[in-house]
Amino acid sequence: MDIRQQIENGQAVLGIEFGSTRIKAVLIDGKGEPIASGSHEWENRLENGIWTYSQDDIWGGLRSCYSDLVKDVKEKYGVAITDLKAIGFSAMMHGYLAFDKDERLLVPFRTWRNTITEDASEKLTELFHFHIPQRWSIAHLYQALLNGEEHVPSVAFFTTLAGYAHWKLSGQKVIGVGDASGMFPIDSEICDYDAAMLDLFDEAAAKYQVPWKIRDLLPKCLNAGEDAGTLTAEGAALLDESGMLRPGAKMCPPEGDAGTGMAATNSVAKRTGNVSAGTSIFSMIVLDKALKELYPEIDMVTTPDGAPVAMVHCNNGTSDLNAWVGLFGEFAEAAGFPMDPGALYGTLYKKALEGDADCGGLLTYGFFSGEHNVGMEEGRPLVVRKPENHFTLANFMRSNLLTSFGVLGIGNEILRKEDVKIDRITGHGGLFKTPVVGQKLLAACMDAPVSVMETAGEGGAWGIALLAAYMTDKAEGQSLADFLENNIFEGNTGVSISPDPEDVEGFKTFLARYKAALPVERAAIDALR
Repeated sequence: MDIRQQIENGQAVLGIEFGSTRIKAVLIDGKGEPIASGSHEWENRLENGIWTYSQDDIWGGLRSCYSDLVKDVKEKYGVAITDLKAIGFSAMMHGYLAFDKDERLLVPFRTWRNTITEDASEKLTELFHFHIPQRWSIAHLYQALLNGEEHVPSVAFFTTLAGYAHWKLSGQKVIGVGDASGMFPIDSEICDYDAAMLDLFDEAAAKYQVPWKIRDLLPKCLNAGEDAGTLTAEGAALLDESGMLRPGAKMCPPEGDAGTGMAATNSVAKRTGNVSAGTSIFSMIVLDKALKELYPEIDMVTTPDGAPVAMVHCNNGTSDLNAWVGLFGEFAEAAGFPMDPGALYGTLYKKALEGDADCGGLLTYGFFSGEHNVGMEEGRPLVVRKPENHFTLANFMRSNLLTSFGVLGIGNEILRKEDVKIDRITGHGGLFKTPVVGQKLLAACMDAPVSVMETAGEGGAWGIALLAAYMTDKAEGQSLADFLENNIFEGNTGVSISPDPEDVEGFKTFLARYKAALPVERAAIDALR
């Protein structure tokens, strides 16, 4: 009854995240607990060499997701959603959505998955003396400039997917500092774009006689907890095609999936970290001291409240693994024993724990797309083995799981060399839905205890809902870390699994093989054009 009254009184908070394969909505109560959810499955497409989602995909998917949430609320509580206390939007970080002065999209959305900006990435990294990954928004803009693309002089505004959704629902061209840190380097002292680097970029762009300055194109950078506008009537109509939702809900700064993952795992304090494992995989470690050197494998981003974070980002996570699970599902159905997805994944994942620690010599590369950290501009999923290797279902599944952590393992070798201190790592995302398996293998990769919370499956949609709740419910002067620790998690660190020494050594052996055989992946890319 209390939850029902909160919904009827417009006191529930909504978080929506555009993930790589699913748009998810989570509604939370006054304690931050999820009380309803909705989702919509979608997938990016490779069109004219660009990984993209169309505007119809974005808005149709958003309405479908919200409609599914409304249905869940109706079934559980017998009420409709007419008002909301607050709303937050999150999405896959990075990418490039560029608009002209009439707010028209100039080119199809270029997602984080594209590895087409190598030249810009290298030039900007040299210019800034700061690593600029290929997927960052500024790399996409600069590459378009280098390419002489005709749309560049017409750019009046560019943003991320979360920033785009927020703009259209609130009218505000703003972005959370965490998501902004995937657009352009951030000065953590002021929680805003680095002024010196903005000037350097303008000097470099001036050679191409563009009619704009970079400061005029970027969305305004906001810190966690700041007011980012309210839901407009036009925004309410975009979100809820039934017309039941009224405007007026407060909106928090839009964030990237990295920042919402930190919020959802209580990992915004120094020396905490999390690993998000899904279509892409990345680790986020909040630093207590700066890294000694610049590393192309390490991205420097921020928490939603501006603290520096070392990010190891891998474009390829579980896409190829999911494809193999789907193939086994087809076989089970053809054999007359169809399995629901949960049972299918559970059976195959658990089988991996029966495999040899080093996968019996098997090697797989799950590269659906390019992987910049190992110099691959495109992807070719591969299975490689010697005739004498121990080729079993257990080793095959273990290899497919461990390869999801391959590039992550390379990046975290660097952090260990830098003596980065980590007090707690929390895993979240689809890979951890099957208990124990992903958690145990990630602990081997990180060589550190890994916790998973009951809310791990809620992911970034819950995380952005918590950031929206922080905006409306925080005490005067209360930090985000304190709000999460004391108002939401209350000391709950989830179920922890420590690394098994045999698993750790097995992963090291697997990773050495993985790095040594990268020329095989290179050859596959070159041969299969």
